[in-house]
Amino acid sequence: MTKTRNIEMIENGLHLVLEITEEQDVRLLHFGAVPYEERKIREEQKQGFRLMELQLTGEDREEYHGRTHRATYPGLRMRYTGHADFRNETGRKLEITLKDSVTSLSAVQHIQFYDGVPIARAWVVLSNEGTEELGVEYVSSFALTGIDKEGVRSRDEKMKLFIPHTGWQSELQWRAYRLPELGLSHLTDRSSKRISCSNTGSWSAAEHIPMAVLENEEAGTAFFWQIEHNGSWHWEIIDQYDYLTALISGPTEHDNHWWDKLAPGERFVSIPVAVGSVSGGFDEAIGALTRYRRKIRRPNEDNRLLRVIFNDYMNCLWGSPTTAKLLPLIDAAAEAGSEYFCIDAGWYAAGEWWDGVGEWLPSEERFPEGIKYVLDYIRGKGMIPGLWLELEVMGIHSPKLKDTDDSWFFMRHGKRVKDRSRYQLDYRNPAVRAHATEVIRRLVEDYGVGYIKMDYNINAGIGTETGADSVGDGLLQHNRAYLEWLDGIFARYPDLVIENCSSGGMRMDYAMLSRHSIQSTSDQEDYVNYAAIAAASPSALTPEQSAIWSYPLREGDDEEVVFNMVNALLLRVHQSGHLAELSPRRRELVKEALDYYKTIRADIPEALPFWPLGLPSQQDEWVSLGLRRDDRVYLAVWRVRAVETGHPHEPAETTIPLDWLKGKPLQVRLAYPQGFAGDCVWSAEDGELKVVLPAEKTARLYEITVGE
Repeated sequence: MTKTRNIEMIENGLHLVLEITEEQDVRLLHFGAVPYEERKIREEQKQGFRLMELQLTGEDREEYHGRTHRATYPGLRMRYTGHADFRNETGRKLEITLKDSVTSLSAVQHIQFYDGVPIARAWVVLSNEGTEELGVEYVSSFALTGIDKEGVRSRDEKMKLFIPHTGWQSELQWRAYRLPELGLSHLTDRSSKRISCSNTGSWSAAEHIPMAVLENEEAGTAFFWQIEHNGSWHWEIIDQYDYLTALISGPTEHDNHWWDKLAPGERFVSIPVAVGSVSGGFDEAIGALTRYRRKIRRPNEDNRLLRVIFNDYMNCLWGSPTTAKLLPLIDAAAEAGSEYFCIDAGWYAAGEWWDGVGEWLPSEERFPEGIKYVLDYIRGKGMIPGLWLELEVMGIHSPKLKDTDDSWFFMRHGKRVKDRSRYQLDYRNPAVRAHATEVIRRLVEDYGVGYIKMDYNINAGIGTETGADSVGDGLLQHNRAYLEWLDGIFARYPDLVIENCSSGGMRMDYAMLSRHSIQSTSDQEDYVNYAAIAAASPSALTPEQSAIWSYPLREGDDEEVVFNMVNALLLRVHQSGHLAELSPRRRELVKEALDYYKTIRADIPEALPFWPLGLPSQQDEWVSLGLRRDDRVYLAVWRVRAVETGHPHEPAETTIPLDWLKGKPLQVRLAYPQGFAGDCVWSAEDGELKVVLPAEKTARLYEITVGE
């Protein structure tokens, strides 16, 4: 009789089962929202339920694997030596220690639960306890086989994978796929095919947000993950032993140019990933992630107060501020109700500035009285002043270059890495960090700045060769050094608000967002196109961190102002546009929106998002985003374009399902704008709200309360 023992846990609705065999092999048999069914896994399948995958240079691979990261060595050879199960200030913590007798490599799989949410954070610590150097090509931060095992239907039919495609000015384009649509049909017990998403470079969200949701429609559950890293990462779904496996990690050698040499006595800590499972589908998964994201985020006042930001860039000054241009804007922003006023790019150079950034001293030509005059003027209007920075780069014609050498910058093949006429600074260098810290000190202490828009407009590529085992290793070291520097800045200036911006949303990840209180979501210049991005944004970050541009246009009309404002009102208002040049009527619509926002913003940090019309896309006629907190619901509805009716200037109706409110009496009111067409009728019997909007490119915000 085989002697095995199980470690079984139930934490916050998550069920976890580990099996330790007589040979001390460790298998993760189950991680999910429903209890483990032993009959689902045959004995001969269990060997594929690896706790981790780990590939060292010079080691073998087993079975058919193609480009997948399964069947690794010494991953298959690692044996259990002990585990710890304890509680800390966060929740329950499980640490499983494995060791390879051949290489003397030790690995500890960390699984940290978070009280109150069905999510755990997972990572692996590798330690070389031997006498020879070891080369690490791949290590999973979390591996789970059997993600499709609940239910009896074919995984080709019951599984749906949600992938967040993203791009510059086209962020957050979620798409849902059946696995055969991605080429992974269930035809054999294992294949060489994988469904994978990778990011290589310093923009963590250049093409995909580092997360995904996998729904089992038959079982009524969803498994989901986010990779908490500001650089390269990788995940893949593969098939083996007649089940699906998810492998989630930081960078790898085959996919991301990362390789790490572990000398005797050295250790490597993998990238943390959050993994969870819920009963329900996409909305329930994002609800759990929203609660988790609030738990791991740096405590800060900004996410409680949700002050309104005015920024002079988008469809406004476009990076060319002067005292004369700013003063009337400051007056108009204050009158509308803004609470921060951020001067965006260009304040440090007389003319074209793109390739000369890096010194960060104000331009005397733009500000003859000095920039402090304008910043004091902002403060005198009752707003907190802000400035734009891009501290991770230095322009190729920057005057600051005279104080630097190659050690300041990313290097590949003996040359400085150059992208878009900028060099990438290397934050492992103490001189770079000292330079950046002094810039922050000057802005905060000398100029009195309380808000910084921290932009990052290049992608430094695969990494740097300086002081690294591989270029990807250099990038990873830099990524972590930058986060350490950022932690130091927030420790020194805890009330300073630093907006995370990377050409909009190109670094939308929770390595950054566990520190920053606010995230730029897009550089999208068309307010109509922005609606779908704004509506989708709470899938990738908490609503109170999601900064949405609202930029009424000089040539627009009333409905254009309303549409702009509805884009932002359930999230973080990033006001812009030539407010001083709008008609009094249109300026009043801006003020009405901001006044209303201030009455509801205390609910936003406690609310959970939902998408009653499904996840938005740029092809939709209607888009909707809701936030719900207790018995109160805020519902934004956009009629983006006339598709079904074909009549853009005639009223059209859409039906918005609110199933969980079925049978309940509701009070529904048009909260913004007042006095505009936007009829709605609630059917308690059907659980549906019918909304009529007057034309395409119109939007409304409704407030719903349960009860008479």
